[in-house]
Amino acid sequence: MRVLLQRVTQASVSLPPDPAPVASIQQGLLALVGVFPDDATPAIEWLADKVLGLRIFADEDGAMNLSLTDIGGELLVVSQFTLAAQVDKGRRPGFSSAAAPDIARQRFDEFVAALTARGQSVQTGRFGADMQVALTNDGPATFLLER
Repeated sequence: MRVLLQRVTQASVSLPPDPAPVASIQQGLLALVGVFPDDATPAIEWLADKVLGLRIFADEDGAMNLSLTDIGGELLVVSQFTLAAQVDKGRRPGFSSAAAPDIARQRFDEFVAALTARGQSVQTGRFGADMQVALTNDGPATFLLER
């Protein structure tokens, strides 16, 4: 599983052609999630802990010392199969390394459940839909987590 985390001051997801957001957050994290066929529960649990505990928010001295949990931040999780793309050969991305949609949906739902089980409120996009994601990246601060 690959999670691209972006520290945001706001983020939202809408489903074209309707511009109204189906999910939105204020200060917190936008997590874009790519699923691979061999992703298993231990990796998902590790990533959930890492997303919630990664100290990437500023403390009173301006140092990255606080986690999403510490600041009471919000979390928007969006499935993004293109994170599993193979781009090392040619000019067209290949997606054979991405999990099949039914497996990807199960693992994505398991990831969201793991976050929720840890007490985090989670907003999500719509799995498998054509989505438009709007955000204000704070910093900018972007982190790639893989397990």
